[in-house]
Parts: sequence; C-alpha cells; structure tokens
Amino acid sequence: MARSIAPTGIAVAFLFAILAVITATTAEGPQSIFVIMAAVVGGYMALNIGANDVANNMGPAVGANALTMAGALAIAAVAEAAGALLAGGDVVSTVSRDIVQPDSFHGQQHFILAMLASLLAAALWIHLATYVGAPVSTTHSVVGGVLGAGVASSGLSVVSWPTVAKIAASWVISPVLGGIGAALMLTLIRHTILRRPDRVAGARKWVPLLVAFMSGIFAMYLATKGLSRVWKPETLDVMLLGAAFFVGTWLLARPWVLKRADTMNSKRKDLNKLFLLPLIISAGLLSFAHGANDVANAVGPLAAIVAASEGGTASMTNLSIPLWVMAIGAIGIAVGLALFGPRVIKTVGTRITKLDPLRAFCVALSAAATVLVASALGLPVSSTHIAVGGIFGVGLIREHWRNKQIPHVAANPTAPFLDVPQLNETPEAALKRYKKKTRRRLVRRQYLLGIIAAWLITVPMAALLSALIYYGLSHAMGT
Repeated sequence: MARSIAPTGIAVAFLFAILAVITATTAEGPQSIFVIMAAVVGGYMALNIGANDVANNMGPAVGANALTMAGALAIAAVAEAAGALLAGGDVVSTVSRDIVQPDSFHGQQHFILAMLASLLAAALWIHLATYVGAPVSTTHSVVGGVLGAGVASSGLSVVSWPTVAKIAASWVISPVLGGIGAALMLTLIRHTILRRPDRVAGARKWVPLLVAFMSGIFAMYLATKGLSRVWKPETLDVMLLGAAFFVGTWLLARPWVLKRADTMNSKRKDLNKLFLLPLIISAGLLSFAHGANDVANAVGPLAAIVAASEGGTASMTNLSIPLWVMAIGAIGIAVGLALFGPRVIKTVGTRITKLDPLRAFCVALSAAATVLVASALGLPVSSTHIAVGGIFGVGLIREHWRNKQIPHVAANPTAPFLDVPQLNETPEAALKRYKKKTRRRLVRRQYLLGIIAAWLITVPMAALLSALIYYGLSHAMGT
C-alpha cells in the first residue's frame, strides 16, 4: 500500500519544497504572493509534463529493447534537465510573451492573473487527461490556456493572431513531417541494406553514414541553440561544424561497424545490433531537445509573472529568464518522469506498432530533427505528436509494403488461394473480397483517432478552463 502512494507523496513533497524555498527567498511586495503561487503551479505543470510527454522520447528505445526502463529513466532525466537549463530560453519567450501582447492588458495585475490562470488550467487539464488515459499535448494545453485567459481578461485584441496562426500551422505540419521523415528513413534502410542480396555489405557502407548524419544534425543544433549563451556562431560556422561532425563521426563509426560486421550474418536480428548504440544516443539527444522545447510549457507563464511583478508589463519587451525559474521546470520534468513515466513509456513503445532497434532509430532520428528545427525557430510544437507521428509513419509504410504483396489474381479467379466464390459474385468482386480479408493492419487505428480527437478538444477545453479560473481569481481579488 505504501508503495502505491509513494510517487504521489514524493510529488507533493517536491511542491512543498518549492513553496518553502520561494517563500523564503522572494522579496516582500504587493505581487510576491502571485510569484509564490506561480512557482508552485509551475512545478505541478512540470511534473505532469514529465509524466506525460517524456515517454515519447524513450518509448521507442524501450519498446525495441535497446534500453531497460531504469536506464531510460536515468538518461532521460539528465538529458531533459540539461536541455531545459541550457537551451530553453527562446521557446519560453514565445509562450510567455509572443502569444499575447502584454501591453494590451488592463494593468499589471490583470496580466499576472491571466498568466497564473493559464498555467493552472493547463496543468489541471493535463493531469485529468493523463488520469483517464487521453493522449493530449502539453503544448496545446498551455497555448490554449494563455489564449483563454488573455481573451477573458482583455478581449480578442490581446492575442497576437499571426503568432498563433504560425504555432497552429506547426501543430499540423510537425507530426506529418515526423511521420514522413521516419518512413523515408526506413525506406532508405530497406533499399540500401535489407533488400540487398548481401545485407552485411550494405550495413558496412550505410550504417556509418546514417550515424554520421545523426551526429551532424545534433552538432548544428547544439551550436545554434544549446550553446547560444556562450557562443553565437554565424550560419557558415554552423554548417562547417555540422560537416566536421559528420566526417569525424563517419571516421569513428566505420571501423566500429566493420569490426562487428565481420562476425555477423544477414539475419535481421544481427543487423539490429548495429543500431542499438546509435538509438540510445539519439534517444538521449531527443530528450535534450524535449527539455529545451517543452520546459516553456512549465515555466513560460511563470517567467512572465516574475518579470511583470518586478517591472510591470513593460519589462516583457526584454524578457530575462531567471535561473531558478528554469530550474523548477527542469527538476520538475525529471521528477515527474521518474515517478510516473514508466507506464506511458510502455504504451508508446509497444502498443502502437511493433518496433525493433532499426525502426526505433528511424523514429528517434526523424522526431529529433523535427523537434530540433522547431525549437531553434522558437516554435512550441508538440513533441508528443511529432514522436507518435514518426511511429505511425514507420508502421504505415510497413503496412503498405506488406499489403502490396497480396497477389493480383484478377486474370485467374479460380486460383486455389481464393475463397469459394459467393453466389453471383464477379471475379473482380471475389478479388476485392480476398484482398480485404488478407489485408493486415500493423498500426492500431484507435491511437490515430485519439490523437486527432486530442487536437480538436485540448485547445478549446484548456482555453475554457483557463477563462473560468481567471474569472474566479479576478472575483476573489476584487479586480
């Protein structure tokens, strides 16, 4: 019994620790109570992100048996915290300042109450959705919360609609790109390795190139995003760095692959072993990207409240993110992952489609590239939909290949593998019935329907809940 309630108890202790530390260190002032409240709610939001979203990064690796659950949790916790602390600032600014126009609010306190309401509404909605097993996006939730509270406070004019349109477009484009990228990557591996007469020879040539490609992508991202606080390179420098990492990684990976290929045969099981280490590395780097991108969901409104309480809404022009604000998001995501992440990791890794290290590598690399580009552009895209889009992309392309193998027998309707023709059935109808009967589904469709439903309901529900909370807070404060 104690074991079942221990995670909840630790989570509550984490929130009380935030309350104690922020209360002791926050200077007294008319807005200090809002900073303390926002810090606790931000920690609560970070816990939910860790429990819900991080599974999408480690799920493929665990589902492919490349990592144990304990190993996945340890790698993800470190990588998520590092990404949030080193590279989370740009997206935080997008969530806290660019979605709504701070100077359009009717005073400092209205803006603070709106941000507090949006943060609490998003956290409650994600908690509820996680409890009932609904696949919602934390990014959708917080953006919907900001929109709902902003409109409730100061009307439609407060919203920066071009920014919202840009964000909404990214929600649609990013999972599609994630799925297409994973499918193309698997197609490339299929034609260059799996379909060759000598699979081992194909692996010797192409696996080092694939690993080097992954290294180059992440090197360019880190140069432009993760190290931006200490080094801001020019575009040419970034491209040269990516090329250098590509070449350097190829030189290291090639002898590593050649050594292992000497003792391999052409079985799929042996080929999968070459992708184990690259999959683990890509999963860790994807967690770094998730920390950089989704920490904004936890601390974006919190950062706005801190800035507004210290200098009013005018201070939002040059928003500076305090280190303790980023620390709440980073630690909260790691704690939520450790306490509540395993169940969702298993769901993502095993229940959508069957994964092995090769397929999971395609998913992780495609999802990482999409998330990293979006984060570098300051777009709060949904890493949930990108990762799941990659899993669906791999599953659907495999399903397409499998169903293409159904024999075309229109010219021979009496072939022995056809069912007995039904009364008055034409040969074409018999073939169609046979194909329908033998067609396999390698992807569970209910997950796709769940994601589409989440897209449709999360933003309006979070906005409605945020508006109600804002009205409640305003009434309680007499504003």
